[in-house]
Amino acid sequence: MSQENGRAEYRDGDHAGTHQRLEPGPERNTPQIAADFETLMRDGYVIIESILSADQCAAIKEDGLALLNQTGRNSFEGRSTQRVYDVLSRTRQTDCLAEHPRILGLMDRLFRPGFLLSQSQIINILPGEAAQTLHTDDAFYRLPRPRQPLGAATVWAIDAFTEENGATVIVPGSHRWGDDRSATAEEAIPAVMPQGSVIFFLGTTWHGGGQNRTQTPRFAVTHQYCEAYMRQQENYLLELSKETVRTMSPQMRALVGYSIYPPFMGMVAGMHPLRLLEE
Repeated sequence: MSQENGRAEYRDGDHAGTHQRLEPGPERNTPQIAADFETLMRDGYVIIESILSADQCAAIKEDGLALLNQTGRNSFEGRSTQRVYDVLSRTRQTDCLAEHPRILGLMDRLFRPGFLLSQSQIINILPGEAAQTLHTDDAFYRLPRPRQPLGAATVWAIDAFTEENGATVIVPGSHRWGDDRSATAEEAIPAVMPQGSVIFFLGTTWHGGGQNRTQTPRFAVTHQYCEAYMRQQENYLLELSKETVRTMSPQMRALVGYSIYPPFMGMVAGMHPLRLLEE
């Protein structure tokens, strides 16, 4: 083996013995996902309609509504928006969204193997809420733009998203902008979509929560992702007890950080973190 090949194997190879890296299945490599990815990279976002059933949405909403107990602490969170943080320690109902094959198939194309979940929230926009300030989700990774995204996000329409009820607004093409340009409200369009749909957008794409001009709340779930070599927004390893992690699927365990990014990022005492669950 040449020196160059040896370096590549050390940098990219799966060095774990007992706990090998999870390999994507064929459901994460379909023509639909390939087409979605083309749209994503062209526009900075893609909407995938009606991939959850009404029953799935009802179960997620029932669990989520029981957890809502506070409104936002500032105008960015939304004074009339209810949010649930630490979602994964409170319910397993949203796991199916975080590890949905249509989403992970996009992530496989966007980021290197071993990508992580960065944060999870339930967001319920109440009547009268103002539009959120437009922003990009991975701006805290303070590298000059234009650049490749280091994060990506989903917003799942557990209620239908309309122009009136606070649908997420998005600025097409803004993922290619440099630091010399910020988005304006006039450039943003609403991500109108039926119940059970999802909008997936890059961390470099400008967007925001919409204004709710109706008399009913708008319920959604968001999961965000990041490259494995970037810091997660949410510290899952402190939030989630070992008992909770044991109830998760192997894919969810890997996403929250019970995984290794080659050659050894994420280790615990020189070993794979999944060994902690065997104690």
